[in-house]
Amino acid sequence: MLSTLSRPLSRFVERYIPGPMVLAVLLTIITMIMALVLTPASPREVIMGWGDGLIGLLAFMTQVSLVLLLGYTLANTRPVHRLLVRVASVPRSPRQAYGFVALIGGLASLISFGLGLIVAGVMAVEVARVFRERREPLHYPLLVASGYSGFVVWHMGYSGSGPLNAATEGGAYTDLPGGLVAITETTFSSWNIIATIVTLVVVIGSMMLLAPRAGETVTVAPEAVFEEPIDTDPTPEDHEEHTPADRIERLRAVPLIMGVLLGTYLVLYFMDNGFNLTLDIVNWTFLALILLLVGNARELAGLVARGGRAVGEVLLQYPLYAGIIGMMGATGLVEKISQWFIDISSAGTLGLLTFLSAGLLNMFVPSGGGQFELMAPLFAGAAEAQGVDQSVVIMAIAYGDQWTNMIQPFWAIPMLAVAGLKVRDILGYTLVTLILSGIVFAGTLLILGAG
Repeated sequence: MLSTLSRPLSRFVERYIPGPMVLAVLLTIITMIMALVLTPASPREVIMGWGDGLIGLLAFMTQVSLVLLLGYTLANTRPVHRLLVRVASVPRSPRQAYGFVALIGGLASLISFGLGLIVAGVMAVEVARVFRERREPLHYPLLVASGYSGFVVWHMGYSGSGPLNAATEGGAYTDLPGGLVAITETTFSSWNIIATIVTLVVVIGSMMLLAPRAGETVTVAPEAVFEEPIDTDPTPEDHEEHTPADRIERLRAVPLIMGVLLGTYLVLYFMDNGFNLTLDIVNWTFLALILLLVGNARELAGLVARGGRAVGEVLLQYPLYAGIIGMMGATGLVEKISQWFIDISSAGTLGLLTFLSAGLLNMFVPSGGGQFELMAPLFAGAAEAQGVDQSVVIMAIAYGDQWTNMIQPFWAIPMLAVAGLKVRDILGYTLVTLILSGIVFAGTLLILGAG
């Protein structure tokens, strides 16, 4: 049944859904029209809100670009590449491969959303490499979609920006009704843990059930994604031609010294802060491992140059979404949309309608932390008025944010850059993930509302 559902969805997506850049422009225009129609903002205020917001994600854009660049570089160092090949050999059949990549992507996303994106992309490439060497056909777009589908649980995990914000002094809940909400009541609540497990099981099972039947067309991975580790060792015949500078560039000690220094800093950081992962710490961990594992400075330069090709699209599109966020915040459009959902809610349905509102807004504001800052004050007041536990609306915003990532290509860009695919190649399959995970999220919130 799932396979039958995915085929027309895939054909529709391939025919009618534009690429991420075109979609970002269309969403910008739609947001401008909505702001003019639904709010009292003038055209000048809309344009100024958009223009002022363009720089709003510059620091975040740099962090995400580094996640992509450093994750790619780490995966292609020789020791890590050999390890990935061994891990990628675990699944013995195509059906197992789809479920395995979804599981790895989901578990990594629960630790850190940046880690989940890069690990899922790299694992998809390596599993495809193993099956190519076995001469066994593997549907590559479904494999990559499986990895991205695991990302649908990221906001339920350790790095979930909404629950962390609500538990942090100075965050959105500092001055809201009831005050700060501990993550033991949100991320680590029994009902969220159960929902996470159920969602992962559903996603893994659905990706396995989407496996092409015997005789169906299978799209294999493009050869361009299978790049071998860079070889910088000099050959005997050109050894004497190297200058002292060349020999220094091939010294193992140069990156090793910096790796030890950065590794020492990370050890001290975790001793002082516990296992508190931020995007910066994820990036410095990647960099420390790269410096400790890479052969020499020349190999590092080659790997970074190769990985840099995947960052361009990220750098171009993120400012457009920052402009949308700025426009929605400056004109009050977020408040307008959120208030409509609040007005039609009751104590039993507030969680569900908060989830749907967050899912809709995520299409225009695909930033978990930014979206939470905009929505939390509105829905916290509604929860207080209707006697609903604040943890419910906090996680409802988190669920909605992660849910529509399955059809919003903003977060797929880094992973697709690693995998060498376009968003339309996977969207027919991630639409299935959207439908099934949405049932789990909505069901969880309705049960909480009835309880």
